[in-house]
Amino acid sequence: MPADLNDYFKKRGGGDKRPPSGNNSGGGGRKPPEAPEFLKDFGKKTGWLYALMALIALFVIAKPFTIINSGEVGIKSTAGKFQADPLTPGFHVFLPFLQQVRVVDTKVRSINYTSKPHDNIAIGRETGVMNTSSITALDKRGLLISIDITVQYRLKPTTAPQTIATYGYAWEEKIINPIVRDVVRAVVGSYKAEELPVKRNEIATQIRAGIEEQVSAKAGSPVELTTVNLREIILPAKIVEQIERVQIAKQEGDRVRLEVIRAEQEAEKVAALAKGQADARIIQAKGQADSIKIEADAKAYENIKIGKSLTPEMLRLKQIEVQGKFNDALKSNTNAQIFLTPGGSTPNIWVDSKGKQKKTSTQN
Repeated sequence: MPADLNDYFKKRGGGDKRPPSGNNSGGGGRKPPEAPEFLKDFGKKTGWLYALMALIALFVIAKPFTIINSGEVGIKSTAGKFQADPLTPGFHVFLPFLQQVRVVDTKVRSINYTSKPHDNIAIGRETGVMNTSSITALDKRGLLISIDITVQYRLKPTTAPQTIATYGYAWEEKIINPIVRDVVRAVVGSYKAEELPVKRNEIATQIRAGIEEQVSAKAGSPVELTTVNLREIILPAKIVEQIERVQIAKQEGDRVRLEVIRAEQEAEKVAALAKGQADARIIQAKGQADSIKIEADAKAYENIKIGKSLTPEMLRLKQIEVQGKFNDALKSNTNAQIFLTPGGSTPNIWVDSKGKQKKTSTQN
């Protein structure tokens, strides 16, 4: 395009060679129209407009800015050299072509060492969750064991540039994965296969402690360990069968012991009941004996008192009273026959005139 629109219209007007119209009495060529005033100024500013458009295109293509989100840090490099301080969340500007900013994730990430696929969750570096094969290890006797475990960790933001500079962006494969596998194999190798399920908690504690120790020993302590979860211990089939037999035998032994304890408790209950009944009978008999003894003692005491009160004079008085009663009886039974006991003691036996025998006893 020409730089000056006025020149363009002048050239166009001067080059018009069309003959004048027959009706035009003035004759000669027709004068070209003048350009509007704003178009005259626009032609002078076109260079600045092109320069501005070029700058905008360069800004869009080069994109000399970046936005860091929460849970991320930016690592700025100038001519290939990493800046020591990470870029915190927010808006940042850098020099394109000379500087570069890479965003790395500092949120909690997970590695699942598993023998089973997880189709129901998103897997990949972008999601922060990765699946890899189970950890195989040899026990104390050389038997092959598989361990399923989940490890959660996060990149430390303050040391992220140094970590990336040392290990690269695949730092997980160079730090976490080797340490976890080595520690698990070392811990499992100190136990027999049949001990692993029984000492599961102890083994999980040792694995976590070992991973934490080795991760912390790395220069700059680049990673923070958050969780170690021992999910499953996969034993050889023969060991599983052996453990099942032991468990069945143990359960049977426990059942027999419970039955013995129950029988002993029942026997103790019966014995206690019998002893209680015997003690009750003894107490009852003792009470009856004490009652009889008390009654006999009271009777003997009474007899002693009565014996002491019977003087010869009183006995003679009683004999006279009895004899008087007989005399009164003879008055109403004139035909009665009287038999006196030897010595004149009572009772006396008498028989009426009809021959019927009666016994009369008179107690003193």
